[in-house]
Amino acid sequence: MAERITDKLVKALEPPETGNRITYDSEVKGFGVRVTAAGAKAFILNYRVAGRERRLTIGSYPDWSAAAAREEAKDLKRRVDQGQDPLSKRIEERTAPTVNDLWKAYEEHHLPNKRPRSAADDRSMWQTYILPRLGSEKVADITAQDVDALHAWISQTKPVRANRVIEVLKTAMFLAIRWKWRSDNPVSGVRRNHEDKRERYLSPKEMVALSEALEAHSEKASCDAIRLMLLTGARKTEVLAAKWSMFDLDEGVWVKPSAHTKQKKTHRVPLSSAAVELLRRIKAEGADPVFVFPGRVAGKPLGDIKRTWAVLCAKAELKNVRIHDLRHTFASVLASNNLGLPIIGALLGHTQAQTTQRYAHLFDDPLRAAAEAAATVVNGNHLRKK
Repeated sequence: MAERITDKLVKALEPPETGNRITYDSEVKGFGVRVTAAGAKAFILNYRVAGRERRLTIGSYPDWSAAAAREEAKDLKRRVDQGQDPLSKRIEERTAPTVNDLWKAYEEHHLPNKRPRSAADDRSMWQTYILPRLGSEKVADITAQDVDALHAWISQTKPVRANRVIEVLKTAMFLAIRWKWRSDNPVSGVRRNHEDKRERYLSPKEMVALSEALEAHSEKASCDAIRLMLLTGARKTEVLAAKWSMFDLDEGVWVKPSAHTKQKKTHRVPLSSAAVELLRRIKAEGADPVFVFPGRVAGKPLGDIKRTWAVLCAKAELKNVRIHDLRHTFASVLASNNLGLPIIGALLGHTQAQTTQRYAHLFDDPLRAAAEAAATVVNGNHLRKK
C-alpha cells in the first residue's frame, strides 16, 4: 500500500533479503523509493512516454531528501506531460561527445587535408594546450568564458601561440556545428592578442653578400635550392619537392601541382632566363632523373637546408633573416620595379588579394613619383609657385 514518503519513512525501510523493493508515494504517482538487499536507498520515478514504461533514478538517499526528491519528481512529470522523455535526455547528455571526441574527429576528418607540417603543428597545439584544459568537457558545454580562460592561460607565456590555438579550436567548433554536436561557436568573438607583422627584406647590399656566400659554400644542392627560391619567390617546401616533370625549360615554365602548393591549386609560374639557366646547369651536371634537388636517400628529395642557411647567414652577416624572407625579398624587388600587386600575387601563387596586400606599402615611392608627375602635367607646376 502506498504512503507518503518522508525522510522518517525512508530511514525506517528495511532491505529485502534479495533483489530490491520499491515503496511508492501516495501523493505523486510513480514516485517511490527503492531499497536494495545491500541496504542502498534511492528515489525513483516511473512514467510512460510514447507508450513505453520508463524508470528514472532521481538520486540516492540521504544525498537527496524525500522533500527534494518529491519536487524533482513533480518537475520531471511536468516535462513528461509536455512530451519530453527525461531518461532519454539524461542518456544523451551522458553520452554526448567530449572535446576529446572532437579531437579524434578533427584528427580523422580535418588533418588529412592539411600539409604535414601544418598537421603536426595542429596536433601539438591540441595535445599541449586544448586537451589538458578542456578534453573531458562536453563539446556542447564549452562556453565563451572557457575559451577566454584558455586563451588567457596560454597568453601568459606565448601570446602569439595563444592566437594560433584559438584559430584551431574555432575550426574544430565549426566542424562540431556541422556534425550537430552544438549549435553555436564559442570561439567567435574572442579578442586576439596583438601581433606585429614581421617584414624582412634583403637590401641590395645583403643580396650581394648572400650571393658571394653562396658561391663560396660547398653544399651545392642546398645553395642551388636557395638560388631558385631567390629567382622565383617560391616557398622552401615547393622548391625542395620540385620534380623535373614539373618544368618545361624550353617554354620557361614551372607548373606546381596542387599537392605542392599552400592553396591546394595548380600554380603555373613563368620563369626568368636566369632561373632557366640555373635549372639547365643543374640538369647538365648529372641531375637526379626525378627530383631537381635529390636527398641522400635514393628516391627522396632534399630534406632540409636549415644548417646550410645558418652557415650562409653567418658568412654574409645577415641578421634575423629566415629562409622564407627570400620570398618577401622577391616580392620587394618586383614592387621596386613598379610591378603591380596582381602581378606579384600571380607570381607568388596568392589566391586572395589581401594576402598580397601586405606588400602595398612598398609602392609608396613609385606611387609618389607618379603623383608628382601627374601634378606637374595637370597643374603646369603652378602649385609650387607662391
